[in-house]
Amino acid sequence: MAAPTPTADPADDKFPKQIPFIVGNEACERYSFYGMKGILAGYITGEVLKGGLGQQKDTATVWIHLFIMVNYFTPLLGAYISDRILGRYKTILWISLLYCAGHGVLAASDFFPSTEGRTWMLWIGLTLIAFGAGGIKPCVSAFMGDQFKESQSRLYEKAYAAFYFSINFGSFFAFLTIPFIAKKYGYSWAFGIPGVLMAIATVVFWSGRNRYVKVPPARETKVAGFFPVLFAAMGSPAKERPFWDRALGKFSKEEVDAARSVLPVLSVFALIPPFWAMFDQHSSTWILQAKAMVSYKVTETYSIGGEEMQSLNPLLVMILVPLLTLGVYPLFGKLMTPLRRIGLGMFVAGGSYLVVAWIQRQIDSGAQLSVLWQAVPYTILTTAEVLVSVTGLEFAYTQAAKSMKSMITSFWLLTVAAGNALVALITKFGGSGASDSSVTSERFTQYSMITFGVAIVFVFVAMAYRYRDVGATKAA
Repeated sequence: MAAPTPTADPADDKFPKQIPFIVGNEACERYSFYGMKGILAGYITGEVLKGGLGQQKDTATVWIHLFIMVNYFTPLLGAYISDRILGRYKTILWISLLYCAGHGVLAASDFFPSTEGRTWMLWIGLTLIAFGAGGIKPCVSAFMGDQFKESQSRLYEKAYAAFYFSINFGSFFAFLTIPFIAKKYGYSWAFGIPGVLMAIATVVFWSGRNRYVKVPPARETKVAGFFPVLFAAMGSPAKERPFWDRALGKFSKEEVDAARSVLPVLSVFALIPPFWAMFDQHSSTWILQAKAMVSYKVTETYSIGGEEMQSLNPLLVMILVPLLTLGVYPLFGKLMTPLRRIGLGMFVAGGSYLVVAWIQRQIDSGAQLSVLWQAVPYTILTTAEVLVSVTGLEFAYTQAAKSMKSMITSFWLLTVAAGNALVALITKFGGSGASDSSVTSERFTQYSMITFGVAIVFVFVAMAYRYRDVGATKAA
């Protein structure tokens, strides 16, 4: 008699019960982060008598993008602590407390009457937030992936779509409410409320502590990390052997294979920074551009300006993620592989800045444009974001060996840091000495051309890449 056919576990088709705690935590945390970040441009360039710091446009652009750069560089530290020392759960929990402290410092800035004092409070608060938000960033998305069994790998795409949806759900309401609070009640309240939401995020995450799958850190599993294997291969005298095989004398085949999985992914990640250089300017130069546009009056007390326009991005993401994930991607099947989505997204992103440059030319010629005109580039850039960023989270997790999940996710986040460093460098050294060169049609066109050029190179890199597996498509 033939052996009975194994029956699939019905539970494999459902999200684990602990996922809502992680998604809820992410929604609250993102409200706190984007609520704070969304008012930075207005706070830094605002009039001193109205609670601002009175700085120039280029100064605000550099400060904001340096903050974002550090925020996305510190994931390397968070990934190391998570993968090598504490494990993902403890890393997220303890570093979240540092995050809450940063919000508290910003909220206390009004206790310092001088502009210099408030500037110092800004930098201290932003530094704490950068280490807090950056420290947990590679851990949360990887921690969510840990909750799934290998037999549930087909749920990864939907899980990360839900994860990204929660990010935008939180940021949507942050962009609509925090700028209004800043205008009506002042910046201390506007910085304080995001701190309260971060505290709630920490409590929500802690509440699921008894349900989580907690992967032990490498110090317990004794699995080598990426850099020890890399250094061993580099320092091996056996130069005639393939590069990674040189580390086999010191590390196991599994450890070497895990390290081997990283570099091909980094070849893809290396071309992503120009996308982030454009995307993150909706928190800086796009807001500064909108200051010269006409606000849209909704009620007698509420108007949509550049800061509130940021809410359009998460709103569109919440619409586009299910539309693309459940409709467009299945429709095109294997043609819409992760790397093809990312490459397409980079071309689309470049197009958005051609529109931003056109808007700036109209403003410079004296036209009184409604701020609602920015809805056009927002729609284009958000489509690019879904193609690049949502896919990148999925790609980073599925292409990493189990022991490298947080590390390789941190490398993905490092592309954001590099993109924002690019903005800061171009703003600082690429201008003509003026204080507003970051908000010109020429500068916006420059970013577009850079991205188009890199996107063309990305096409060839994607064609050469071979997927590591875990349910991913084999061809680029």
